Amino acid sequence: MKIALMMENSQASKAPMVESELTSVAGGLGHDVVNVGMKDENDHALTYVHLGIMASVLLNSKAADFVVTGCGTGQGAMMSCNAHPGVICGYCLEPSDAFLFNQINNGNALALAFAKGFGWAGELNVRYMFEKAFTGARGEGYPIERAEPQQANAKILGEVKVAVAKNVVESLKAIDQQLVKTAVGSRHFQDYFFTHSQDAELTAYIKTLVN
Repeated sequence: MKIALMMENSQASKAPMVESELTSVAGGLGHDVVNVGMKDENDHALTYVHLGIMASVLLNSKAADFVVTGCGTGQGAMMSCNAHPGVICGYCLEPSDAFLFNQINNGNALALAFAKGFGWAGELNVRYMFEKAFTGARGEGYPIERAEPQQANAKILGEVKVAVAKNVVESLKAIDQQLVKTAVGSRHFQDYFFTHSQDAELTAYIKTLVN
């Protein structure tokens, strides 16, 4: 998988640690990890609202297969991501959350809390969450006797999301264009997106914002 990490301004100081743990775990499992911002507190400033836009652009263009994100509580980043078509984001406070999201919901984004409850040995909790999020087959269900209805409901939820959501370019054009422009304004993001995007329409639209 291609995994994109994105952090917002209030927790940007933790970005190097989060990137290191994600790269160690997911990279060790053969996944490609890229930090599209913020890389530290001096980087191009982003809020959790921008993170949802970035996740939408990367996932819908297939530039990334999975997004790891978060904010102080994790709630804002999760809600921001889930507001967009093509993004199914889970909320993760501990390793069991990551495991259950992997097995039951099988989405494409995770939002972590990087301030709430984040104390001594916080980096170990982050590491163990990543281990549970990216280890083993996905969507197998838990407990195993509930696998069939869980897989069916996850599929139905995905179909509902497609039915109620706008086309991704239409959805991005419908919101404040300055928000979108800021979200895609980082050189880290642009370098990665324009290299890996597989959606010509989405690529063309993003180019109108950054050129």
